[in-house]
Amino acid sequence: MPAITLPDGSVRQFDGAVTGTTIAAAIGPGLARAALAMKVDGKLTDLSREIASDAGVVFVTRRDPDALEMIRHDCAHVLAEAVQELFPGTQVTIGPSIENGFYYDFARDVPFSPEDFPAIEAKMREIVARAAPFVRSEIDREEAISFFQGKGEKYKAELIQDLPPSETITLYTQGDWIDLCRGPHMRTTGDIGTAFKLTKVAGAYWRGDHRNAMLSRIYGTAWRDQKELDGYLHMLEEAEKRDHRRIGKDMALFHLQEEAIGSVFWHPKGWRLYQTAERYVRRRLDRAGYEEIKTPQLVDRALWEASGHWEKFRQNMFIVQVQDEDKVLALKPMNCPGAVMVFNQGMRSYRELPLRLAEFGQDHRYEPSGALHGIMRVRAFQQDDGHIFCSEDQIGSETVRFVELLSSIYADFGFPEFRVKFSTRPETRVGGDDVWDRAEASLEEACKIAGVEYVINPGEGAFYGPKLEFVLRDAIGRDWQCGTLQLDFFVPGRLGAVYVGEDGARHTPVMLHRAILGSFERFLGIVIEQYAGRFPLWLAPVQVAVATIVSDADDYAREVADALRAAGLQVTLDLTNQKINAKVRTHSLQHVPVIAVLGRKEAENRTVALRRLGGEQQELVSLDEAITRLAAEATPPDIARPRAPFTQTA
Repeated sequence: MPAITLPDGSVRQFDGAVTGTTIAAAIGPGLARAALAMKVDGKLTDLSREIASDAGVVFVTRRDPDALEMIRHDCAHVLAEAVQELFPGTQVTIGPSIENGFYYDFARDVPFSPEDFPAIEAKMREIVARAAPFVRSEIDREEAISFFQGKGEKYKAELIQDLPPSETITLYTQGDWIDLCRGPHMRTTGDIGTAFKLTKVAGAYWRGDHRNAMLSRIYGTAWRDQKELDGYLHMLEEAEKRDHRRIGKDMALFHLQEEAIGSVFWHPKGWRLYQTAERYVRRRLDRAGYEEIKTPQLVDRALWEASGHWEKFRQNMFIVQVQDEDKVLALKPMNCPGAVMVFNQGMRSYRELPLRLAEFGQDHRYEPSGALHGIMRVRAFQQDDGHIFCSEDQIGSETVRFVELLSSIYADFGFPEFRVKFSTRPETRVGGDDVWDRAEASLEEACKIAGVEYVINPGEGAFYGPKLEFVLRDAIGRDWQCGTLQLDFFVPGRLGAVYVGEDGARHTPVMLHRAILGSFERFLGIVIEQYAGRFPLWLAPVQVAVATIVSDADDYAREVADALRAAGLQVTLDLTNQKINAKVRTHSLQHVPVIAVLGRKEAENRTVALRRLGGEQQELVSLDEAITRLAAEATPPDIARPRAPFTQTA
């Protein structure tokens, strides 16, 4: 007689094994209609599964977060059925739910194209309307292999062959269509609804191995209702308009090419943007009590072995063999061992702690070419890295200081919102669980002191310690993980870092690895998309375009441009023989924030007609006022606001 405990604490008993469908019906007809799946002792499962012993049960309805993933998973199955109905002979392989949607990989001689989408979507809606139940069954391994081989589904047969011997082989049927799947699923195909859309096609190697066959992958998105779908599709349209690769090309900020895969060629305007951001961060770190260092690019493998990176990160390193010295060097993929080497020069005292070392470190990591994405995912990048050496009792105060700094910097770049993930110990890690327990408890306590609310991100910590991941939200609602704060009890000790404590004994410092922007390249890609190239005046690589209406104003225009440059502004001078409307259009397409329009009258009166990007009106002001006003507007936010005195904390 299983006793079923419900979320409100009430208990219902049944005479024998009972399904979720029966339990929901016993509670009431409303729940019986709304329940799509259930969690049994926290594990998501089908409503049709039987519960034979005491358990806690939570029902999943359409508004629950788990329902959205199930809608997408079920939609992938419906996509596969639709494809096989429309294109006989196509083999199905793998089709998971992913963030914001789903995909399915198909083996077919002729790859799919977006032109196939209308027919596939129509067939999918037809399958949804059938409301065929998802029926789970267990099958013997050899029988399953034989079944799929008999259907000509060699990929499914291979998947089953490679499953662990202990794995239960399960199939799910929807009407006459059947697939290999662990589940769970909702009740019927009708539970999916019609708020889905196919979005793109791509090539994908079977099991991600370039030596295997190329498959045709169809991506789609699925949501609870049409309003959610429309909102997401609008976001995609906005994202396409804001694509940093297109804007970077249109504004001549940077380019990438095959001869330097994963590395960025910065053009003058792009490099100006880069340097503006770097100078800003450098000023903020200087005021926050950091001391800047610079460490080597090429470092002997012995240091990476000692730190643990060689074992855990070797596959992502670029290696250099020095023939005449019989040495193996690595281009540094991160900066932390170098920071420890700086700390180790001379005997340190507890009075020097916390010691905050900053480095604008140039790093190289091997990323597969298929994973590269514009300047947001590259192989060569710079980090606004920092390493804080401190004692255990300073972890909380340093976390407070870091979060305050990070919050202020994000706000200055136009990102007032962020959330925090607490990433716990990964499966592959160094050190014993007792130290990990202490590290996670210390970081948790630091979050309490700093007032940081977080969600747990299980198993995603660094190999040497737990970490906080700071995820900012952009103007169209997308999330980007940028900043990190990692608590490290291991690497300093592995590399021999010590300080003399107040007790006269030697102690190993705690090291806080921290970054705010993270990769400059990636962060600037995010900033480009955040503003769609229409940067605030302090960030804009060209801040003012001085454009003449007639050639009679050319000399005055040169004087205006020189005066604005002397005030610290980035200026372009347009004396071309074009009509003013064409000039305004040219500089507007380049997203120049301010256009100073000059004609005979402005030259005679020593005035300037200011036109703002996106505006139709012009404001006529004196030259002196224009210089004063624009110089003030272009002042970086950290310089513009009153400077608080720096206080060193013990």
